[in-house]
Amino acid sequence: MNAVSPGYFKTMGIPLLAGRDIEDRDRGDEVRSAVVNRKFATHFFASPGAAVGRHIGFGTGPKSKLDIEIVGVVEDTLYEGPREGVHRQAFVPYAQFKFPAQLTWYVRTTIPAKQMYGQLRAELASRDASMPVYNMRTLESQLDETLGTERLIASLSTAFRLLATILAAIGLYGVMAFVVVRRTREIGLRMALGAPQRAVAWMVMQEVLVLLAIGCAVGIPIAYGLSKYVSSQLFGVQPADAASAAAAVAVLTAVTACAGLIPSIRASLIDPMTALRYE
Repeated sequence: MNAVSPGYFKTMGIPLLAGRDIEDRDRGDEVRSAVVNRKFATHFFASPGAAVGRHIGFGTGPKSKLDIEIVGVVEDTLYEGPREGVHRQAFVPYAQFKFPAQLTWYVRTTIPAKQMYGQLRAELASRDASMPVYNMRTLESQLDETLGTERLIASLSTAFRLLATILAAIGLYGVMAFVVVRRTREIGLRMALGAPQRAVAWMVMQEVLVLLAIGCAVGIPIAYGLSKYVSSQLFGVQPADAASAAAAVAVLTAVTACAGLIPSIRASLIDPMTALRYE
């Protein structure tokens, strides 16, 4: 439950779906009115319109007093960050909320934020010079701070993914280059007996594709099993997302094909007479 003042939803750009906003008349020694979000309204009352005029209260027992009237319903917003998703929320008037709480002001302005900071400090000082003012920031900077960890994890994941892909491509290229060298006499004999260059290149690529198939057969089940344990780090992606798995397999296929292309071309260009004399 959050305590807000009149004009909060308009300042934050949160649409009002039904009923009214919190107003200056919502004052008193007890909480008597509240505005809830769409998820709250649809969960308990089926629709935003049906929630207006209904009553809620503090507590969970059957004897809890339902003396707080829902006067309005607003659109859903994030409260604890993107990973937590949308929660059921209730907003009560700050003028009726008598519990001690930290006060946060939100200001919508058309001038640069750095210029507004000084004006805000002067305005608050003129009203109460003893009131401490700290941690002033824009919503953009607050969002950057909230998403900082997410962006760091994404950047590190991308870097390690690219590094692993490059190392895999280099390793596969080295293996296939070694195989071509070891089979130089065989390849020369095949070409001397009339095997076309295209068939030789395809013979090498077939071995590359076999390695790809083995890797996918072993790696996909392991990746699927481990994804359940790291699902908390997969924001916006389900552990069993078929589209992401297909994209990963397509990328691996392309990298494998590129890694095996050079050895296959080199194999198809081997001179048969030189290969037969190769030791």
